[in-house]
Amino acid sequence: MAVPSLHSQFLSDVLPRIRQDARVAGVALTGSLAGGSPDAYSDVDLVLVVEDAAYDAVLRERLALIGSWTSLVAGFTGEHVGEPRLIITLVGPQLLHVDFLFVRVSDFAERPGDPEVLWDRDGLLAGALARRAPATPASDLQWLQWIEDRFWVWVHYGATKLGRGELFETVGFLGYLRETVLGPLAARRVGAVPRGVRHLETVAPDEARDLEATLCGYDRHEAGRALLAAVDLYRRWSDAGGAAVVRRHHAEQLAVRYLHDVIGQGG
Repeated sequence: MAVPSLHSQFLSDVLPRIRQDARVAGVALTGSLAGGSPDAYSDVDLVLVVEDAAYDAVLRERLALIGSWTSLVAGFTGEHVGEPRLIITLVGPQLLHVDFLFVRVSDFAERPGDPEVLWDRDGLLAGALARRAPATPASDLQWLQWIEDRFWVWVHYGATKLGRGELFETVGFLGYLRETVLGPLAARRVGAVPRGVRHLETVAPDEARDLEATLCGYDRHEAGRALLAAVDLYRRWSDAGGAAVVRRHHAEQLAVRYLHDVIGQGG
């Protein structure tokens, strides 16, 4: 794996300092650096595995500890992404985004995939990974059905925002559809891992160009066109691959009719 020089230097500097804290049992790497596809703009995603008995104390000291390990520019906790154990940081002086996730030894094996263990004090990390396989992700069919069960309700919701003239809401809603539905479907079409719209221009350039039709400015006509484009792409991309999804045709018919009615109302 070719790690960018800034990231490599950061890891070389920070790991020996972390190892000096006897409460830390090991450090693992996740994200694009562990996955083998980093570039100069990649984050560093670190998992700090802490002895169970010391975990609460370490959690209270997290920002101070990070500041003793590296040059901390800014940092905050990750409640907004549903992960209060996470500290999201910028380190410097050459800015680098680093996420520090603090977990107990007993919780380390609960993961969606296999991290790269950078340092393991007493073999506890390797043992935890060996005892429990990664969590099994939802099947392709389950995921597609989850979307189909919700998509036409979402279309109606977007139409209500457009009808009320809440264009900021409509623009934001279109971004949500790209992130939650259309981007992952585009990645699926080319056999890539669905990750919102991340790296879509690289992994699925044709689909990314199609997705441009769902962009709009602060304009009611453009927003209506973009919503219709999102519906069209969903229909095309969700039908591909032959998965036996139960289609909500009645909901589709009524939601799309409602959207057309709202668009036809004009300003």
